[in-house]
Amino acid sequence: MSRTVCRIVGVALLLAGLAGFVQPTLLGLHLTTIHDVVLLLTGLVSLYVGYAAGYEAARIYCLVLGALYLLLGALGLVAPGLVADLLGHAPVSARELAPDNAFHAVLGGALIVFGIATRATVVKSG
Repeated sequence: MSRTVCRIVGVALLLAGLAGFVQPTLLGLHLTTIHDVVLLLTGLVSLYVGYAAGYEAARIYCLVLGALYLLLGALGLVAPGLVADLLGHAPVSARELAPDNAFHAVLGGALIVFGIATRATVVKSG
């Protein structure tokens, strides 16, 4: 299951990164050039893991990437200026960064859930 999730997330992140170059405020997000490049790189790594890595590596990748995205979502709530600096855009408030924070938190949480679910499936069937 984790490999499939990596493939889906990889395509979604690649599309979001490419779309950000055309529409920087897509869905209310703050997509800067740095943000777009990070999305593209993360999408490429996700696709690599989804197609070339083993099941355990994909599970661990989902857990680690999920934790990073969840942490980024939380950081955007408590230190929006820092996140704005990291992503290369003007300082914004937590309210203005809310769509980005929600995206990061939902993606992070979903990746963690799938990483954990994959482990449960492997243990149960193995």
